[in-house]
Amino acid sequence: MTAPGRPHVLIVGGGFGGLYAAKRLKRADVAVTVVERGTSHVFQPLLYQCATGLLSEGSIASPLRHLLRNQDNAHVALGEANAIDTEARVLTASRFDGSTFELKYDYLVVAAGMQQAYHGHEEYIQWAPGMKTLDDALTIRRKLVAAFEMAESLPTPEERQPWLTFAVAGGGPTGVELAGQIRELATRALTHEFRSIDPGEARVLLLHGGQRVLESFDSKLSDSALRTLDKVGVETHLGVHVTDVTATDVEITTKAEPKTKTRFDTRTVLWTAGVEAVPFARTLATALGAEQDRSGRIAVEADLSVPGHPNVFVVGDMMSRNKLPGVAEVAMQGGRHAGAVIAAAVEGETAKRRPFKYRDLGNAAYIARHHALVQAGPLHMSGMAGWLSWGVIHIAFLSGARNRTGTLLNWAATLATGSRRERAITYGDPETARKPYT
Repeated sequence: MTAPGRPHVLIVGGGFGGLYAAKRLKRADVAVTVVERGTSHVFQPLLYQCATGLLSEGSIASPLRHLLRNQDNAHVALGEANAIDTEARVLTASRFDGSTFELKYDYLVVAAGMQQAYHGHEEYIQWAPGMKTLDDALTIRRKLVAAFEMAESLPTPEERQPWLTFAVAGGGPTGVELAGQIRELATRALTHEFRSIDPGEARVLLLHGGQRVLESFDSKLSDSALRTLDKVGVETHLGVHVTDVTATDVEITTKAEPKTKTRFDTRTVLWTAGVEAVPFARTLATALGAEQDRSGRIAVEADLSVPGHPNVFVVGDMMSRNKLPGVAEVAMQGGRHAGAVIAAAVEGETAKRRPFKYRDLGNAAYIARHHALVQAGPLHMSGMAGWLSWGVIHIAFLSGARNRTGTLLNWAATLATGSRRERAITYGDPETARKPYT
């Protein structure tokens, strides 16, 4: 897989950090291998639109081999990293059939990302899917579409209501965006398509432990978002913890004393309440003797290398440095920086490595049609101005001209007609297909 005599740069993960590290090494005298468990680079900020039928999975996923097709020194390996020998500089990865293979490296860039965190309640996973992967998005789409179909088939309002109640745990950007889109799906796209139910009666509960939604934004923008959520019909419950999830209901408990518990009958609970490092982070940290924070992120030096291991870099969400947020732009800039440091080292530059300096380009969150938030330094936008800016930002960062064009056309068609064509659902393996509503 590597050219004789050329340093081998192994990149774990094909997300923003891994892809941008690989591209930065395009002209470096190295051999690059990107090992990724899936075949595509996924634009995670728009996963919720795939989950709610606005975009297809193809609109937000670009094959890694296609993205790197013009980079002669880059190779893609399909596999999931699961073991590492740091002395021998060998990483072991598993294929989808369970077999394993080894990859030697001279430089290692780990950009494996994060996974949904259930805070010690892994039993919730079977009833409350997260929102981190394409599989998650398609699972949520299946649950949403199936819920409306089940409600249509039931004879009484009392039987239908749990199927028309949707609970979203977590009031960060993903949770807010998902809750708003479920209401928009119900009140716009599904209108006039059912005969026994009114989809507009769907109840969407947003459950959040903080005292305001979107806490990473300025309080005025957060308040604006809450008003919009209220206007579109999302019921927001603040200052509560989700304390139980079952197949038929969700329980919340207030954080303030005296604590009170409330249960909602619902067949659809969606989880966006926090993230944690993927299992490989612990494997890597143990092998390197590296420190991890409470979420499993690995502490790095100013140049993004792991202390004591100048040839190993951690970028993106898995990196712990100066409390940088887990957003796409941090991963992009970190990946480029790691690639630049490696390129300089290969060229023989022995001067002190340049420290990573993050350029904060701001935050953006979609709330509802014609309303989004954009915060970039002193610039704060909401409403229509924020919505237009949000669209420009996301189109600019999508990978590939085809995806940009397709997404714009999809958005335009939805605005013009109110319909959502991406509502096909799949049931996975045959055993799952026999249980379509679980």
